[in-house]
Amino acid sequence: MFFDFSLLSQTKKILQIAEEKNLKIAIAESCTGGLLSALFTEIPGSSKVLECGFVVYSNQAKIEMLAVNKQTLEKFGAVSEEIAQEMAQGVLKNSAADIAIAITGIAGPDGGSDEKPVGLVYIALNKLVRKFYFSGNRHEIRKSTLISALQMIENAIQTRS
Repeated sequence: MFFDFSLLSQTKKILQIAEEKNLKIAIAESCTGGLLSALFTEIPGSSKVLECGFVVYSNQAKIEMLAVNKQTLEKFGAVSEEIAQEMAQGVLKNSAADIAIAITGIAGPDGGSDEKPVGLVYIALNKLVRKFYFSGNRHEIRKSTLISALQMIENAIQTRS
């Protein structure tokens, strides 16, 4: 409906593998605003794997819903490796998930700086955090983020026993 075939196909594959391995996935999203959760729920039966999703766009939501440390936010900013990690840990603490994915970034068109440009995205999966620089407009940056998040999830579930 809203997502292209390749995204839907990869998501369906992830759900099948996770279900076979009895793994639960939970998501925390900032710059993607719920798109990853929507992508998962586009697949019928995703509730067997998808535990929950948090859309924590504001700093206050990150603090209240995921127990992100206010001092960490003040020191490093919302778009940082440290916040992505704390978001993922907050998801694990506030759900029954085995795998937590957390996304924070600057999708633009505004909000970037020399230090943190538009297209900077951090994706955390449990304790692993990856830093990305995506190019394009807001839509393209968010789509690139989804693609990278799916790749990280797929790699993680394939290596789990």
